[in-house]
Amino acid sequence: MPATDQTLTLSQLESHLWEAANILRGSPVDRTDWKSYILPLLFFKRLCDVWDEEHEEMLRLYGEDFADEHRFQIPGECHWREVRAVPANVGTALQKALRGIEAANQKHLYGVFGDVQWSNKDRLPDALLKDLLEHFSTLRLGNSRVASDIMGDAYEYLIKQFADATNNKAGEFYTPRSVVRLMVDILDPQEGETIYDPACGTGGMLLAAVEHVRARGGDPRAFFGKLYGQEKNLTTASVARMNLLLHGLEDFVIERGDTLRNPIFTDPGSGGLARFDCVIANPPFSLQQWGRELWENDRWGRAFAGLPGDSSGDFAWVQHMVSSMAEASGRMAVVLPQGALFRGGIEGRIRRKLLEMDLIEAVIGLAPNLFYGTGLAACLMILRQRKRPTCAGRTLIVDASSLFRKGRAQNFLDPEHAAAILGWVQGFANVEDRARVVTVEEIAAEDWTLNISRYVLPPIGQDIPPLAEAIADFQAALDRVREAEENLRQIM
Repeated sequence: MPATDQTLTLSQLESHLWEAANILRGSPVDRTDWKSYILPLLFFKRLCDVWDEEHEEMLRLYGEDFADEHRFQIPGECHWREVRAVPANVGTALQKALRGIEAANQKHLYGVFGDVQWSNKDRLPDALLKDLLEHFSTLRLGNSRVASDIMGDAYEYLIKQFADATNNKAGEFYTPRSVVRLMVDILDPQEGETIYDPACGTGGMLLAAVEHVRARGGDPRAFFGKLYGQEKNLTTASVARMNLLLHGLEDFVIERGDTLRNPIFTDPGSGGLARFDCVIANPPFSLQQWGRELWENDRWGRAFAGLPGDSSGDFAWVQHMVSSMAEASGRMAVVLPQGALFRGGIEGRIRRKLLEMDLIEAVIGLAPNLFYGTGLAACLMILRQRKRPTCAGRTLIVDASSLFRKGRAQNFLDPEHAAAILGWVQGFANVEDRARVVTVEEIAAEDWTLNISRYVLPPIGQDIPPLAEAIADFQAALDRVREAEENLRQIM
């Protein structure tokens, strides 16, 4: 089928991209790995189609092609059409093409396609790979057919679909976008500020910061050179880079590495960590064996409030992020399990230190089952290096646990819910049954717990769901148990 020349809508592109994933159904490729194959192919096709458009335009205007006029270089033997024409050993040809493109664009694309072994015929037989190539070949994905915002949104849609398909594992790379937007709106990044995500996943929080500025009439180009992310997983880090590039961004830094053990972004001048205006993250919940042995003599001084235990890295992430905030303008938003608000021992002592330093501005308890891979209720903790005078010595405690739209397997935070929460945080005032401003002295009297129910009591009867909802909750939990049992059987 020849490639269509029509301008694509977002819905058309989304449908086509998900059909690519359907080609892999029943194949040797596990669904948890689909994104590792589909997303690089999409990016490869986009690069080649944009290059073709640039080439045709230069021939029209000048009668010849100028290599330095291309956004990215595509060596002749590495073009999509060359790989598509290969009759056999397609995976080997594809792998060679992707590595060739990376080598020709080392500044922006080196390593961007990840480490998939395309030549593994047991997983990707020639026939299957050809089906994927032919499917993508039916669409032209150049700028004249698909604007960068449409392309980027479709890519985000595909990431979301992969998250839905892999549910329990999706929390490793995807945060619900409604929660991301709420966190970004609370931090309110401005033109020219630096943004840092130490557990950046697929880059959604960095993109949301750019969109926040654009939506308020700002110039997203002001972020050039000011978006930073680190991600431990190689494939996920590659997806993040492709995600930002497909949204039309180039001047960013996404590094692969273990942030707690080996932070990449440091300041040679001060000998400490690099510091940023906005720090935002959804790190792994209660990560075990997170690197405590290295933090006993951490060269970056991140255990300033205490050294967390091996069983949970929650407050290691918090202290890393605090250490990464700019001295005057720094503020941060982090997703944590609610247990981090009230667990005792060393975590209680760290929490006390953060409160005594007057860093914690707000704590927001969210509804259960909003995040992939866990039905537990999470919370947002907002910290600021310098609070507004009206907030000094005080912390806002918000109970937003009842704000959600119920789904069969997962709950959803809708825009009206996020708007209500944002209003309470910005207002920083008592709201009956919803929010309460408490002083450090009041928290000290409660033995330094931030357990939301100690400060904000829900209306009587709120926590008693209707029978139909209780039955639905039980059925959803049962489905998750059965899915986990099936996954375990496949592993064994």
